[in-house]
Amino acid sequence: MTPAIGLIIIGDEILSGKRSDKHMPKVIELLAARGLSLAWVRFVADDRDSITANLRDAFAQPGIVFSCGGIGATPDDHTRQCAAAALGVELALHPEAKLLIESRMRDIAAEQGQAFDPQRADNVHRYNMGVFPAGSTIIHNPYNKIPGFSCTGLGGGQVHFVPGFPVMAWPMIEWVLDHPYLHLHRQGVWQERSVIVMGAMEAALTPLMEQIERDHPVKVFSLPSVDHPEFGRHIELGVKGGAGPVADAFAHLLTGLHQHGAQLGPEMVRS
Repeated sequence: MTPAIGLIIIGDEILSGKRSDKHMPKVIELLAARGLSLAWVRFVADDRDSITANLRDAFAQPGIVFSCGGIGATPDDHTRQCAAAALGVELALHPEAKLLIESRMRDIAAEQGQAFDPQRADNVHRYNMGVFPAGSTIIHNPYNKIPGFSCTGLGGGQVHFVPGFPVMAWPMIEWVLDHPYLHLHRQGVWQERSVIVMGAMEAALTPLMEQIERDHPVKVFSLPSVDHPEFGRHIELGVKGGAGPVADAFAHLLTGLHQHGAQLGPEMVRS
């Protein structure tokens, strides 16, 4: 079984409407390209109690979670501290993060034609961006070298912390998916097949859906629409799971729909 994959998006600016979330649709896209799917999403304000509580939940149960935002070193960035509190561990400057941050500061100094001074106040402050919960591992940031980090809770939850900036967060999430979780990829294995059922009512088709889930190792889904410009009132009814079981279950579904006298529209396959 593939672990449930969750997403936590942190930031007052999302909840206030000052900025629109772009992470959820992108993470769905990144997962789908690897035959994976998102199980849940939480939007959390820049509030330490709320962030800590949500991270504690994520660490307490087996699964994979990506947390976007709040890992900087300004007063409204709380995620690093909340992760440590949720794990019950201390914060410490990660040695590899220290080297990466220092490398970035050297690059900036060179770009500005200045000598690098590690004791300059702003440079000393930048090291705070590498202060992570004890036991963390690094997520490399190809955009500017300032890393994210990963932690595992006692309950088996694996949480991967990346910045809120999409230009940094998305390649970091891709790296995590393609390295620690490469073995979970299932392109060409996972499939979704569905059919448009014209003018149907979900209640009338529920027994058929329940029967298919009893008889086949798949998940049945039903997406009703009342005002589609082409199909009008209809249901997109389908099954998803392993390609082999999906083929058998979909054949069962079509047979059942024909027995119901359902008017069927186009069929769709996604994998």
